Amino acid sequence: MNQEVTAFIESINQPWQVEVCNRLRQMVHQSIPDVEERVQYKKPHFLKNGKYAAVISPAKDAISFMIFNVADLELPKGFEGPPERKWVKIRDGQSADYDMLANILVQASSSL
Repeated sequence: MNQEVTAFIESINQPWQVEVCNRLRQMVHQSIPDVEERVQYKKPHFLKNGKYAAVISPAKDAISFMIFNVADLELPKGFEGPPERKWVKIRDGQSADYDMLANILVQASSSL
């Protein structure tokens, strides 16, 4: 794991956001063996074979989790964004379906 990403997550001042980011990060690593991670554009990015697979993007009231390469996938309601990349927002007190996100991430990254 990249120390810069660890420091980024630890610097977030909302404890619930730190928890969500850590769970998302762990889920990405379990879903994509050999994933590379780095802070780019002031956010943690996850790459497979040098191509973007996912991004964690903290905001004031939510954590957005973006998955790339989803144009050919059927996604459940709640995802936003252009055809090639979609994100879902996780808010305080809201339970995220990490298993569902992991399944989508595995499918989306399988051709990267």
